[in-house]
Parts: sequence; structure tokens; C-alpha cells
Amino acid sequence: MQILTSRFGLLAIDAADILRFPKGLIGLEDCRQWVLLADCGSESLAWLQSTTRPEIALAVVSPRKFLPSYQLRVARNDLTPLRLSRSEDAEVLSIVSSNADEFTLNLKGPLVINLPHRLGRQVIAIGDAPLRLPLEATAKALRRSA
Repeated sequence: MQILTSRFGLLAIDAADILRFPKGLIGLEDCRQWVLLADCGSESLAWLQSTTRPEIALAVVSPRKFLPSYQLRVARNDLTPLRLSRSEDAEVLSIVSSNADEFTLNLKGPLVINLPHRLGRQVIAIGDAPLRLPLEATAKALRRSA
């Protein structure tokens, strides 16, 4: 299958690589099918590309790459639709935003993906997880790619 993207051009993807977010993402409820693309300029960064809206590609990272002690706390019923039988099957990603000269990580609304089922959901973290955690130390590495 081929998808047209504004950032990466025409891409050939395998239908088995599509990630389904049945409720979409906050603010992007109509975007329910995505593909995760590696970034050739940064091993830490990936892109969550909408398969239906070419102009939508979100920079994402594993929060544990930058905060090794990061633990997601979320209501159990928020994860029920993902049909996770083992926690090892879950991949947690945070959306990266660029504001002026600063990159921030959204730890309040991370993405949880059941890799074997290719099923994802954006959840709201319990507690005081920041919506915009500055990534000063890593900004140079991300800037090359974002």
C-alpha cells in the first residue's frame, strides 16, 4: 500500500504495519490509522504519520530514553481497550513539541501501543506528569531531525 505524506513524500508501507487508534488522538480524533517511521537522523526520534492525512506527522520518543525512571500511571480501564495481556507488549511513546528554541515532551498524554495487536490509545496520566517537560540536554540531537 502507498501513502502520500507532506514530510516524507510517497511511502510504500505494509498494511500489517498500520497502527489503529480507534478513538484517534486528542485534537486529531479523525486520524485513526497511523504508521510509525524511524528517523534517519536520530535513533531516539520516530514519526507517527497519519495514513489518511498527509500533513499530519508527530515526532515521538520513548520517554524512558530521556527519563530512565519514568513510569506511566494510568487508570486500568484506560488500558482495557488495548487488550494487553502482558505489559511487555506495550510501547509507551511521548509526543515531542518544538516551541521556539525548546523541545518538550508530553508526559501527561502519552501514547500506549499494543504492539502485537497494532492497537493504540492516547491516555491521560494520573498524577502530576507534566504536559510540557523541557528537553534542554537533548535538543541538539533532536533539532537535526525535527
